[in-house]
Amino acid sequence: MEYKDYYKILGVDRNADQETIKKAFRKLARQYHPDANPGNKQAEEKFKEINEAYEVLSDPEKRKLYDQMGNSFYQYQRAGGDPRQYDWSRWSGGATRGFWDDELTLAEFIESIFRGGQTVTQPRDFEQAVELTLEEAYHGTTRIIQRPGQPNVEVKIPRGVRTGSKVRVRGLGGRNARGQVGDLYLVVEIKPHPIYERREDDLYRDIQVDAFTAMLGGEVPVDTLGGRIMVKVPPGTSSGKLIRVRGRGMPKLDSDSYGDLYLRVMVTVPTDLTSEEKQQLEQMARRRGLR
Repeated sequence: MEYKDYYKILGVDRNADQETIKKAFRKLARQYHPDANPGNKQAEEKFKEINEAYEVLSDPEKRKLYDQMGNSFYQYQRAGGDPRQYDWSRWSGGATRGFWDDELTLAEFIESIFRGGQTVTQPRDFEQAVELTLEEAYHGTTRIIQRPGQPNVEVKIPRGVRTGSKVRVRGLGGRNARGQVGDLYLVVEIKPHPIYERREDDLYRDIQVDAFTAMLGGEVPVDTLGGRIMVKVPPGTSSGKLIRVRGRGMPKLDSDSYGDLYLRVMVTVPTDLTSEEKQQLEQMARRRGLR
């Protein structure tokens, strides 16, 4: 086992406070994150090393033990000692049997000490952002997950997801020293839509209705995410009125039901009236005392 200088890895002084350590970690994590370095194996290893260092130095108890144990081990190694002969039991009461066989990281070994010598480090779960259109969220879709040096994986994203939804992909997370693998979570972000506004599982949109249909009532065609429908407009409908269409909103996640669609009426006035039509409107307006 090679001694790892976690302070050097994070680029901080040994007397650095927790805030300095956190800032250094965040800066390096952004620099070497796999999303910012696709296919870069060195950056991937560096990212793991940074996380390992922060896992220890961000915990006061682990950091204290690391300072004691790490320095002792480093001095032993520099003096020509064989790392595999180092007496780890002086720190854990003999609880490190199997340490080399399991190839535990120093962070995991420190964790095992605080757990009574039994390593309980869980495999790490990863998160990855994924952008979807509203149409993709309505119908459901797939995404291809690229893995360096491994076959790509097609992931099914169910219909009804919304911003903040997490889609779990088993077995694509980090691997711990015992070979256990964590999961990958795709964190959904829904892109803004030029027509629809989403509120939970309901959708809102504007529709144009001509003045005569608004006054007399009738039907107008409306395109929805599920296809074109005919919508009844009650007589006397004014601009701004909401017409509710049940079951034409977004599909509800893990359900066969849907939200509702709310149509905001925008009354349009004709601009190509004939002289006769204008006269008829004038007469109507006078009869109603509007002229």
